[in-house]
Amino acid sequence: MKVTVELSEKEMREVCRATGEKKKGPAIRKMVTDALRFKRRKQLFKKFVTGEWSVDLEPWQVTRERERQNARKLVESWSK
Repeated sequence: MKVTVELSEKEMREVCRATGEKKKGPAIRKMVTDALRFKRRKQLFKKFVTGEWSVDLEPWQVTRERERQNARKLVESWSK
């Protein structure tokens, strides 16, 4: 789909600089897709912060504690 966008030369240079693109079309496309990606990530982040989505880390915590205990035992065996 083609869309007409009006930007000043200064704004267009800024868009090109921000995206790293040299041509106007690819620069605008990258700016829009990056903005959409950022918006989606922000929405997902909000779901975690509000508690709508969550992650159960109990197995990770149990594994981490077991690793710590094993490390303590290893240190104790070295100091003997």
